[in-house]
Amino acid sequence: MSAAAIDARSAPAPSATPWLIAIVVGLASFMEVLDTTIANVALPYIAGGMGVSEDEASWVVTTYLVSNAIILTASSFLARMLGRKTFFLICLGIFTVSSILCGFAPSLNALLLFRILQGLGGGGMVPVAQSILADAFPPAKRGQAFAVFGVAVVVAPVVGPTLGGWLSDNLSWHWCFLINAPVGAFAIALIAAVLHEPAEQAKGAEQPDNRFDFIGFALVATFLGALEVVLDRGLEDDWFASSFIVTSAVICATAFVLMIPWEMTRRNPMIDLRMVATRQFGACFLVMLATGAILLATTQFLPQLVQQDFGYTATWAGLVLSPGGVVTMLMMFVVGRLAAKVQPKYLIVVGAVIIAISMYGMTNVYGDLGFWFMARTRMLIGVGLPLIFVPIMTASYDGIPPDKTDQASALINAARNTGGSIGVSIVSNVLAHRAQFHQSRLVEQVTPSSPQYQDTLHQVTNFFVAQGSSLAHAHDQAIQWIGQQVQTQASFLSYMDAFWVLMLISLSAVPLALTLRKIKLGGAAPVGH
Repeated sequence: MSAAAIDARSAPAPSATPWLIAIVVGLASFMEVLDTTIANVALPYIAGGMGVSEDEASWVVTTYLVSNAIILTASSFLARMLGRKTFFLICLGIFTVSSILCGFAPSLNALLLFRILQGLGGGGMVPVAQSILADAFPPAKRGQAFAVFGVAVVVAPVVGPTLGGWLSDNLSWHWCFLINAPVGAFAIALIAAVLHEPAEQAKGAEQPDNRFDFIGFALVATFLGALEVVLDRGLEDDWFASSFIVTSAVICATAFVLMIPWEMTRRNPMIDLRMVATRQFGACFLVMLATGAILLATTQFLPQLVQQDFGYTATWAGLVLSPGGVVTMLMMFVVGRLAAKVQPKYLIVVGAVIIAISMYGMTNVYGDLGFWFMARTRMLIGVGLPLIFVPIMTASYDGIPPDKTDQASALINAARNTGGSIGVSIVSNVLAHRAQFHQSRLVEQVTPSSPQYQDTLHQVTNFFVAQGSSLAHAHDQAIQWIGQQVQTQASFLSYMDAFWVLMLISLSAVPLALTLRKIKLGGAAPVGH
């Protein structure tokens, strides 16, 4: 194929307005990614409103993640068959309607069914939005376009807990879902008006080799779905002590083993694993796994830390993340411009090191730290994440033919989602097991016969007596206070361990980034080999 033909295929439609397209698809993507975290803080309210336990209510999150992962595998084929615009509008419509149904769900079973539909609709939007941006902008401006997309994908998980907590506290948990209705309707109207189907996409259904790989879809969907279940439910169900987790893990492993030879030998595979085996895209895939782990883990566990050990309310815990969200938003546009002038590999290295430094700062957490220490840590992460996210999106499309951009988008988004689940699962396990370890070690030092223990018990007892308690009651209060301090210090130490792990995950992106080849900046990048 000639260079002119390739440029014509990757150029935007003449009647389209690229920046308006970027804003509209970014808005839809923001809404979808927001729903991965907005329901987390509403789980106690959902459990109370539905009359179920919080463990049962947590399936509201699990079902969404599983269905989200499953549809990702089929999104590239469906976008080719139906056309990106049609498929995007269908996904957005399903997402919007199912969000309304979630808000009015009469029971937990109904809510879980509607969350599955919501996940199926939302999971198809993000990779297609990414492909739309890749084709709507010339390679020289893709970095700026992906900056808009990055605001949606990186800032939305930060906004989710804050917005979900505020809506649940001041209105009701139903509004965590109903809020999508007006935004979804607005996005549908705009996308229908401004987005145009490229000629080769409109004719996708007529291609003779455009056949659906049913077996490949079943294997990939089973692998990703079972993996999400294992990661999300493992800790709560005591991992391999649970027959459910063992069964899910066996299904996951079996699907993975069967998936590789099947997909590698298909002419038109559901997921082109050969792309992951290449140096450029494979390194981008692994870096995105690490990025997803850092983004979701820090978003979930930093608010948990300040609520659990510093006594913050849900609103203040959300506000800890807010300055970082602002910094991330600003940095996205700065990095969007840098991406046209600096090689992605170097930006990724700088971003990974910055995040590692912020995680290292949190390895010395203690009880006297204030709000702005936590906020500054999140702001530093907000500087580092865009330096990874935008360049990795740009680098991942280098060398990818135009007809493979949907596949690339699906794989990169699967890496981000799966990486997020892996990161949350790793940190959850570190916190649970290391807290037990540290508490057992600390308790060894708290012996009633030691002079230090007796001196502390005496001073704390006198404090409670001064507050008006009787001597006997003050003595009991002092013992309880010492026990609470042991638990708090064990918690601090476990969080230190967790931040060490996150620091190492950040640093793992450095050697991977250095393996990336240089791409052509400020001009048309190569689209195939």
